[in-house]
Amino acid sequence: MTFHSVLFERTEGRTRAEAVEQPAFFADLNCDQIVDAITARKQGYDLKPFFNTPLRDAETIRYRHEVMQDMEGEALMALIKAFAEQMIIVRRYLALVEKLDFHYHRRGWFLEAALVYCDAVSDLARDLGIASLRSPGLSAFRGYVTSYVDSLGFQSLRTEAHAVKGGLSGLEYCVSVRNDTVKVRQYEGETDYSEEVEKTFERFKQGAVKDYGTDLFKGSGMNHIEAQIVDFVAKLYPAQFAALDQFCASHSQFVDETIRVFDREIQFYVAYLEFAAGIKRKGLAFCYPQISATNREVYDCDGFDLALANALLYTDKPVICNDFVLEGPERVIVVSGPNQGGKTTFARMFGQLHYLASLGCPVPGSEARLFLFDQIVTHFEREEDIRNLRGKLQDDLVRIHDILARATPDSVLILNEIFASTSLDDAVFLSKEIMARVMDLDLLCVWVTFIDELSSLSEKTVSMVSTVVPENPAMRTFKIVRKPADGLAYALSIAEKHRLTYEQIKERIQP
Repeated sequence: MTFHSVLFERTEGRTRAEAVEQPAFFADLNCDQIVDAITARKQGYDLKPFFNTPLRDAETIRYRHEVMQDMEGEALMALIKAFAEQMIIVRRYLALVEKLDFHYHRRGWFLEAALVYCDAVSDLARDLGIASLRSPGLSAFRGYVTSYVDSLGFQSLRTEAHAVKGGLSGLEYCVSVRNDTVKVRQYEGETDYSEEVEKTFERFKQGAVKDYGTDLFKGSGMNHIEAQIVDFVAKLYPAQFAALDQFCASHSQFVDETIRVFDREIQFYVAYLEFAAGIKRKGLAFCYPQISATNREVYDCDGFDLALANALLYTDKPVICNDFVLEGPERVIVVSGPNQGGKTTFARMFGQLHYLASLGCPVPGSEARLFLFDQIVTHFEREEDIRNLRGKLQDDLVRIHDILARATPDSVLILNEIFASTSLDDAVFLSKEIMARVMDLDLLCVWVTFIDELSSLSEKTVSMVSTVVPENPAMRTFKIVRKPADGLAYALSIAEKHRLTYEQIKERIQP
């Protein structure tokens, strides 16, 4: 039976190159922080390429949703984790084999790795056989691993491994040491003096005493004297050691490639669900979004910035949830309002939601419908770079020109506070020109701005405003609501720029 991947339904998806480098927008949307947090405890699996590679296929996203939903079951998660722990041991033993110096020391650890592998795969097949699975991905893998365990190749591997181990375990020999000479010969019933010593000193034992015995670390290596003793034992029992050599030669690549791939790929689901579980304990919701590559009517209820939620995970600070909806011809959310009110966080949330959805992951929120984009492009404020010899305004214009040249109707665009370095008239003129281009492309966009006029330019634009506490306008609620722009955003930014806010004036007039 063949099986391709637990991440990709079709073979061509599995063979697509993984993105080693993170997408350009990751830093702007804090997606780099999210992926770092998800993969932090899974360094051995190299999972970042999976999280760097969005999908353009709604069917594959649904395929992953179904696997993820199966993996939410506690029993299935436990057995997958148990299998993963055993496979970690297999990889550790095989890595140790590459580092050891002596022939039979390497052979011995190779045999141990094979024994652990056989037990791990056998247990996995048994446990999956009785597990309740609904996803086509895991169901197909269950069929594969069941067939694999029943195959002649695997049965031969397991039988030979246990036979060789049994043959070696039954060997007895005697080592005699006199001065600097060590002799090894077959065991002929000689007295075990370690037992005799223990019996002699047992009579002096009074009550419970501290045990000073220590277990030697198995991976600590073998010195040259021990290696020579093993070589002498091999000469005493050539058949058993020949069987070990034959086993290692015949099964030099005993880990099945499909099992190896599954062991890595399934950790994509384990890592994300473990990460999401911590966020859920803060009272926040995740959902499986509806996905479409054609319908640009999108919404999310109770969404939040996942990077911010993770940063606040071990604090008492609440994570504010927000909603958005774009219906009919609506394409552009224009976000205005006072500074430090959550506008940029809202914009990042919009981008994060779409990106996580493109990976086939549950997204922050209680219910969502999102668009399957071809690319996410962002423009966030950056410090001036003296090496490019451009001023701030020129740099903004060059960057936005490049963005619009690359963008397509299937793109998602996030713009955050552009043209803040120029006059209001110039900012309004340039922003309207860019908005016209954005609306012509008919792409989805979130635009954080102090220019209120942008929110009412067309039926394609929607105004959302960051709100304040009515009784105290200086206090932010961090809620972004759908309502007409109030005309205060630019006034406040001008006041802050010239240090004319109430708090700033108060500081200056204090004696």
